Parts: sequence; structure tokens; C-alpha cells
Amino acid sequence: MQSDNRIFDDLAKVVNGIAGTVAGAGREAEAALRERTKEWIGTLDFVTREEFNAVKELAANARAEADALKARLDKLEGISAGAAPSTADAPTD
Repeated sequence: MQSDNRIFDDLAKVVNGIAGTVAGAGREAEAALRERTKEWIGTLDFVTREEFNAVKELAANARAEADALKARLDKLEGISAGAAPSTADAPTD
């Protein structure tokens, strides 16, 4: 009976060793696939989330500045509309 337990113990150790090896190989394969995917995506000229957010913020700031300048221009044009029309604005035929 003692020999049966030893065989099962040895078999259990072998199976655990194989399971550990398979798990390690799986982790290595996943890491390699992840690295290959990053390299492939890098060749497609995708941008990172940080770069996208930075450009998005720049665009929002530019839009706000353009709106402020438009409002300022509209205000100045309103002031000049009350003045006598200049000859530079007159259409030429």
C-alpha cells in the first residue's frame, strides 16, 4: 500500500510540474503576442490616448479663442457700422 501512495505522489508531482510549465509557456506566448501586437499597431501610426487628449485640448482652446475673436470683431464692426462708410468697403464695378 505504501508503494501505491508513492507512485501517486510522484505522478502528482509530475502533473504539477507539467501544469506549471504549460502555464509559464502560456504566459510567455501571451507576452510575445502582446509585444507583436504593439509593434504592429505602432506601424499603423495610431496615437496614444495622451497625445489624443493633448490635441483635443488644443483644439478646444483654439475654438474658444476663435469664438472670442469673432465676438470682438462683430463688436468692432458694429461700432464702425455707425460711422460713415469708407470708400475701401464700397464695391467696385
